[in-house]
Amino acid sequence: MKNRVVRYRLAFACLLFCAVIASPAFAENDHERTQFGHNITIGPGEEVNEATCFGCSVRVRGHVAGDVTTFGGSIAVEDQGQIGGDATTFGGSVRLEKEAKISAHLTVFGGRIHRAPAASVGGDVTNFGGPGWIVLIVGIPLILFGGLIALIVWLVRRLLRPSVPATA
Repeated sequence: MKNRVVRYRLAFACLLFCAVIASPAFAENDHERTQFGHNITIGPGEEVNEATCFGCSVRVRGHVAGDVTTFGGSIAVEDQGQIGGDATTFGGSVRLEKEAKISAHLTVFGGRIHRAPAASVGGDVTNFGGPGWIVLIVGIPLILFGGLIALIVWLVRRLLRPSVPATA
């Protein structure tokens, strides 16, 4: 009986978490776009406040007033597309074509920047290119966390081991 209650609570917590996380992706009247696994395209003449993409890419042909962020995807600013804030990608590339414009900073972790001569970036351009940075940023903390768990398991096993009396 107790296990069933725990399972129901866990299932309810998972559903609540998914509903809260996924709700911005389904908001139609909101001028922010958040997607999980589906690319975002902002067409010419279209204006969005912010765009965030997890496991997908963002293609800007219109205007984004705020920031564009991708995790595991790329950012493409085409034609006369504009980003009013920062453009940041983790594990993806950025392509700025023709007269593309980013008003603030451009940051790329684990990818490349392809920039046309007429494209402009108003702030700093930072590129931590190549997969080595992803390993450094994600891998090392995971290794340290795994080592901490191994140490805790070793200590618990050592403390719970039955003591054997010494024989003479």
